[in-house]
Amino acid sequence: MKNPDIRNILGLVPETELDALRADAEYSNALLHTSEGAGSDFLGWVGLPSSITPEFLADIRATADGLRSLAVVVVVIGIGGSYLGTKAVLEALGNPFAALERERRDPVILFAGHTISEDYMAALMRAVEGRSLASVVISKSGTTTEPAIAFRIVKQEIERRYGAAGAAERIVAITDARRGALKSVADGAGYKTFVIPDNVGGRFSVLTPVGLLPLAVAGIDIDAFVTGAQTMETATAAGVPFAHNPAAIYAAARYALYRKGYKIELLAAYEPGLQYFAEWWKQLYGESEGKEGKGIFPAGVVFSTDLHSMGQYIQEGERTLFETVISVAESHNSVTIERAANDGDGLNFLAGRSIGEVNRMAELGTMLAHVDGGVPNIRIEIQRIDAASLGELVYFFEKACGISGYLLGVNPFDQPGVEAYKRNMFALLEKPGYEEATAEIKKHLG
Repeated sequence: MKNPDIRNILGLVPETELDALRADAEYSNALLHTSEGAGSDFLGWVGLPSSITPEFLADIRATADGLRSLAVVVVVIGIGGSYLGTKAVLEALGNPFAALERERRDPVILFAGHTISEDYMAALMRAVEGRSLASVVISKSGTTTEPAIAFRIVKQEIERRYGAAGAAERIVAITDARRGALKSVADGAGYKTFVIPDNVGGRFSVLTPVGLLPLAVAGIDIDAFVTGAQTMETATAAGVPFAHNPAAIYAAARYALYRKGYKIELLAAYEPGLQYFAEWWKQLYGESEGKEGKGIFPAGVVFSTDLHSMGQYIQEGERTLFETVISVAESHNSVTIERAANDGDGLNFLAGRSIGEVNRMAELGTMLAHVDGGVPNIRIEIQRIDAASLGELVYFFEKACGISGYLLGVNPFDQPGVEAYKRNMFALLEKPGYEEATAEIKKHLG
């Protein structure tokens, strides 16, 4: 991956202002390595890629192979960081038309526990009827409401079909090393377990078993994925100067724009497979920066599709947003537009060109239009969408997020605001221990 191209912000952010941020960005990066900054208890992800051993990956693959041999459908249960990273990589590397394949070599991965929708859960359980079933459940505590409900339902179905002994072969738990409800259940039932490290928060956990095991079950090359992350770990190490550190450059550029009043960042891609990558990125930055009345609001768009819905606002709406574009240099396939005898659609001028070339010109044309319209643009180029490139991108955005949080002056590794809805929900459901809150919220609602 190349350094981010920030030339298209320089008309709004003078180079002198970026230069003034160099030392702060380098210092913020160093804090991530010395553990002297806020949230230092959750910095285990910083050196994670280089700490992953071949033996560890072999254990992940062996466990994945066991599930692959037993099940046509594997339900992955988790929410937030326990779900979005895996979903992002699967969508990016998967075949969008896999449902039409007559023969599948890899299990179908379904997700549960990321929503409390009754209709979604009912539809999922109908979908797995008559299909061999296994599950990977991901939760540090085992008591987070959404995944806990889903796990209870899926576990009961697996036990009904295969008995307790069969369930022990078909359920893998990724949880705390020593404590928690899920750890107790897993130990009691004899499930294979993997550990979510105490010092790695959920949104930074894609490179732990949280992401690696489901990806391996799906047939993704996790060795290449980890290698990509290791490459980016080296490229963004503490001693790398600002000018050569892609994460520091990106963090400084977006912080400089924030100080100029650009409070909304659009992560844009021209490949629909990257839609869920934006969803993972939105949690990473929204949960890390959005606190103390501060933070850039993260949003995602997929072009050229969203140019026909959001394009008008981006071009001429309020000038508080900027774009970060993930640009893909090479497609995996080539589809050529052929000449038609009757040029009724007026497309013969494109004859002999690939759709990829048209897409790249759409990207360039959009960038020029948006920059001319007052939308600053940061461009991040990867060679192609593959496991190694996605590993690089994951670590790049994680590292830049840590630097960005420190530049902003917040703790990027906590999420105190997430608990507010949970307290209200438990009070409304009259959960034991919430009696005072229940009385208060009923009074509040009248």
